[in-house]
Amino acid sequence: MNILRSILILPMIVLSGCGFYEVPQKAANYYYLNPDKDLSSVGRVAVVELADESSYPQISSDVTNALFHAFQKRQLFGLSIVYRNDPAWRGLQLDAKPAYNLEQLLAIRKALKCDALLTGTVTNYQPFPHMSIGLNLKLIDLKDGQLIWALEQIWDSADKITESHIKTYFKKQLHSDFAPLHERLMSLSPIEFIKFVAYEVAETL
Repeated sequence: MNILRSILILPMIVLSGCGFYEVPQKAANYYYLNPDKDLSSVGRVAVVELADESSYPQISSDVTNALFHAFQKRQLFGLSIVYRNDPAWRGLQLDAKPAYNLEQLLAIRKALKCDALLTGTVTNYQPFPHMSIGLNLKLIDLKDGQLIWALEQIWDSADKITESHIKTYFKKQLHSDFAPLHERLMSLSPIEFIKFVAYEVAETL
C-alpha cells in the first residue's frame, strides 16, 4: 500500500501563495517552511496536546510527548507542553482552531510565555494489522499569526518508503544493522513506531 498523502487547504492564517513542498529525500515528504520566517528567532514554543480523530484516546498524549522529546533533541528552541487537562488549554481555547485574532495571539503569548504555538491533530491511528499514524501539524508565530511551519502526512509501516525510512532510523539510532527489516517491523511496538514518526517530523525543521 502506498503512503496516503493529501494536502488540505491551509487555514486563513497562512500567507497568500504558501504551499507544501515535496522533498523526497527528507524524512517526512510533505511539509512547509515559511521562507520569510527565521526559526532561530523563535525562542520558546508551546506544544499543545494534539486533537484526536482516531479511536484511541491515549494516542494524542503519546504522540504529543514523543514530538516534545524529538524537538528537544533538535535543540532549536525552548519547549513546554500544554495538556488538555491544563486550565490554560480551556482558558485560552487551544483547540487547534483554524485561526486566532491578534488579541488571542497576545493573550496566548503572555500566558504561556512563548513565541510560537505548535498545534495539530492525530488524523489517523491504526495499530493493526499494520501500524499507521496520520498527523496534521502547524507552528504559528504568536507575534503576527503567520504560519512558520506545517506538516501533513500518514506513515504506514506496510509502505515500502516507510520501511526504508524505518531502516535508516534504526541505523542512526542503534549505529548498526540488527535483524532483517521485516523482523524489525514485526517486533516494532506502537511506542517505538510513534518515536520513529516523531523523529521524522522533527527532522523537517
